Amino acid sequence: MLDRARPDREVVVVCIGTDRSTGDSLGPLTGLELVSRGYPPELVFGTLDDPVHAGNLPETIANLNRRKPGALVLAVDACLGNPENVGSISLSDGPLRPGAGVNKTLPQVGELALTGVVNVAGFMEYFVLQNTRLSLVLRMARVIATAILDAVRPVRLPVAVAFGKQGNPSQEDDPSQSCPGLCSRKIAVTDSSLT
Repeated sequence: MLDRARPDREVVVVCIGTDRSTGDSLGPLTGLELVSRGYPPELVFGTLDDPVHAGNLPETIANLNRRKPGALVLAVDACLGNPENVGSISLSDGPLRPGAGVNKTLPQVGELALTGVVNVAGFMEYFVLQNTRLSLVLRMARVIATAILDAVRPVRLPVAVAFGKQGNPSQEDDPSQSCPGLCSRKIAVTDSSLT
């Protein structure tokens, strides 16, 4: 992600979902976490107060393209998966296809897609999303917000700060070490405390 998040390119985060479904609230909770931790609100689309969901996604994408042309867009959304993957968070190179897990056809969004497996897929997906533990979703939102902030902040810092006081790179201060794996094209991170 850092190779695309240059200082001259804004990183916009589109957090998709709704607070009307516990499992689908991963996006809005992530947006809330980002803004509450100091990420510029104009770079976050989708929070608990102003969610981005199936009903307003096309309008949001048009608004984003008009207001932030050329920005790196990272889309965040919940998904369903295999039981062993519940609590996993994946970053993929390419756009997010929201609604695919519940058989909705919605426009793709983003240059990068960050998805969190909040529950098990396969049967009665809407019911499963409604009965997902909020505790799990909230902890995942915090992990995602932390990962985004850790990946983006070094790019925005002055070189002397990002690479040490003398301007000499050190492993401790190297931005690529602040969130290893986010620089790769596809990752899967599982925090065992999430399950």
